[in-house]
Amino acid sequence: MKTENTQSQFRKQAEKSQNRQRVFDTLKDLDIPFQVYDHPPIRTSGDVFLLSEDIGGIKCKNLFLRNNEGTNHYLVILGMESRCDLKILARKLNEKRLGFASEDRLMRYLGVPSGSVSPFNLLNSTGKEVCLVVEEALLSHEKLAFHPNENTATLVLSVKDFMKYLRSLENRVDFIDLSF
Repeated sequence: MKTENTQSQFRKQAEKSQNRQRVFDTLKDLDIPFQVYDHPPIRTSGDVFLLSEDIGGIKCKNLFLRNNEGTNHYLVILGMESRCDLKILARKLNEKRLGFASEDRLMRYLGVPSGSVSPFNLLNSTGKEVCLVVEEALLSHEKLAFHPNENTATLVLSVKDFMKYLRSLENRVDFIDLSF
């Protein structure tokens, strides 16, 4: 039994390392410079205080949402201090209602558990099913900070290079004013 648990933990750690490396390889292939900071797990936006102040860039939170019917999925990126009224966002996206996607949908569409959601999860995605929604105000900053597909590190890159990464994706990207 203990051997099975150890093997399972080893497999999970290897998968996390592969997901993280996929992000690094993609950014290098796109000639995008970045900095990475390792830290204890950050599971929620409330845990951001655990990050060192030395980590530059605007820390972002990422919400994985679905419409009421479960037919459309949205990865919403906003600044850590920003609020997101789901009713107003639903109207802006021409949806009747939005809600948080289940853990099952998170694994199916983004390939990560809760607490590791980021725009880099789209590298794990099997297609264009997920629409990326970016808070317009983030574009006015110099640098942004995200998890690189795992919550034990933070990756910082320039907004210009983040835009370059977004252009490399096949997913629809909407920039929305989230100041309500």
